Parts: sequence; C-alpha cells; structure tokens
Amino acid sequence: MATLADLAELVRAPAALSVPGDVIAGAAAAGALSPRTPALAGASVLLYWAGMAANDWADRRLDAEERPERPIPSGRVTPAAAVGLAAGLTAAGVGLAAAVGGRRAAALAVPLAATIWGYDLLAKNTAAGPAVMAACRGLDVLLGASGGRMTRALPAAATVAAHTWTVTALSRREVTGADATLPMRTLAGTALVAASAAVPGGRRAAGRTANQTGVSDRTVDGVGPRAGRSRSATIAAVLPAVLAGWYAARYGAAQAEVVRDPSAGRVRAAVGAGITGLPALQGALTARGGAGLLGVAVAAAAPLGRRLARKVSPT
Repeated sequence: MATLADLAELVRAPAALSVPGDVIAGAAAAGALSPRTPALAGASVLLYWAGMAANDWADRRLDAEERPERPIPSGRVTPAAAVGLAAGLTAAGVGLAAAVGGRRAAALAVPLAATIWGYDLLAKNTAAGPAVMAACRGLDVLLGASGGRMTRALPAAATVAAHTWTVTALSRREVTGADATLPMRTLAGTALVAASAAVPGGRRAAGRTANQTGVSDRTVDGVGPRAGRSRSATIAAVLPAVLAGWYAARYGAAQAEVVRDPSAGRVRAAVGAGITGLPALQGALTARGGAGLLGVAVAAAAPLGRRLARKVSPT
C-alpha cells in the first residue's frame, strides 16, 4: 500500500506552494480579495495535485524507461491508485470552487480541470503542450478573480501564463538536455515577464496599498496626508519591481546556466527554479494589484519551496 510520502512524491507536493499565488494575484488585480480567497486557493491546489497524479499515470510507461524511481514504475503506487487519486482530487477541487465561489468560480474551475486533463492525456507531447499548460495557469489566475472584475486580472493572467510557457518548454528537455537556443528564448521571455510584473498598477493600486499599509488622509505622527500618500505611492511603485527583480534574478540565473551547459541536469535545475521561483512573480503581481503586504507574504513561499524541493522533487 502506498505511503503518504509516496503520494506526496506522486503529486509533487512541494510544488503546490507555487499555486495559491495564482488565485491571490488574480483576486488582487480584480479587487476581489475576500475571506473566500483562501478556499479558492485550496481548490486550485487540489486541481494542481490532480494534474500531477494524472501526469504520472499518463507517463507510467515512459517513466518506466526514463525515471524508474518514480512512484508508479517503482511499484510504490499502483496505476489504478494514481488515476483514482487524480479523479478524486479533480472532483474535490471543482466542488470546493463551486461551493465557495458560486457559478462564476465553477465556470472557470470546470474548464481549468478539463485543460489540466487535456494537457496530461493529449497535449503534453505535442507542439501545443507549452501553450496548453500556460492556459492552465492563466485560468487559475482568473479563478481568483471570479468574484470581481475579471477583465482587470487579464494582464496578470497573461504574465503568469507566459512564465509557465517558459518552464514547460524547458521541462520537455529534462531528460535529453537542450540546445542553447531554447534557454536563450526562455530567458528572453523571463525578462519580458519580469518587466511586465514590475510596472506599477497606477493610482488605483496605490490607493489600495495606502489603505493596507495604514496610511490615511488624517495626519499621523505629525506627517500630513500628502506625505502619507506620497509614501504609499512610492511603496506601490517600488515593491512590484523589487519582487519581480528577485524572481528574474534566480530563475534567469538558472536559465543562463543552461545556455552555458544545456545538459539534462542543468535543464532540470532551471525547471525547478522556475517552479519554486513563481511565488516571487505572483507576489509582484499581487503587490501591483495594490496588496503590498500580501504580495510579500506570497513571495515568501519561494524560499520555502526551494527547501522542500530538496526533499521531494518538484519536477
């Protein structure tokens, strides 16, 4: 019988730290942060784990040759248990999203689940694979925005989707290694993603940041409202850039190593950096949406994810 550790390895449990930030960034951008946001983030994690289990079930024969240590080919988890777990997690994720977010959330959770399964069963080994996986992450961001004005979350969704494209494109060369042109393309994409996330969200975001940092129109400690607003505007402008720079520095450095040495090991390291570094990008987008302190909290999952990845591989 499979142990909890075996199942955690099957679903790549630590990688789920890269998931809640999608929902939070979408909610911040849409002005929809609320008590239901954590539950929607939980639904997103369930769907992510479902996708990981379905992925290993679909790849069980290939993994028997290339990754015999994985839970299914090693015999620690049966194929039936893996696909059953994937189906159960999918139902739980969609059900939770519908329960807390109503029809609007369900209208995004259902196509998100379908796209996840479509990637694992059909698109993964095709030219459309990176685009389909990118669509999964974009829909995940919009799931968080389902309680507000979703059009405002489209830029954040596109930014996370673009990052996901780079990680997925690299992941297709985890076993064979890559030529130098691939990491050069993904590195250029990462630079554009970081630049997009670093752009401040404007007056609306600055106003929300002011509220969340305790700055009001009343004089505080001898500092008038004009100075307070100026300080909050500075925070709103600088914080997304700092977090986006952190994301770009670590993930970019890993890709630069692949340019220098495009071996399979370097590619896997870059993929891991892209997965565990995503919270920093999500934090930048959350801060850009006006939730500065929450953005910092989201970004804090990045170093935690790196530590956990040393015990359970996220790739």
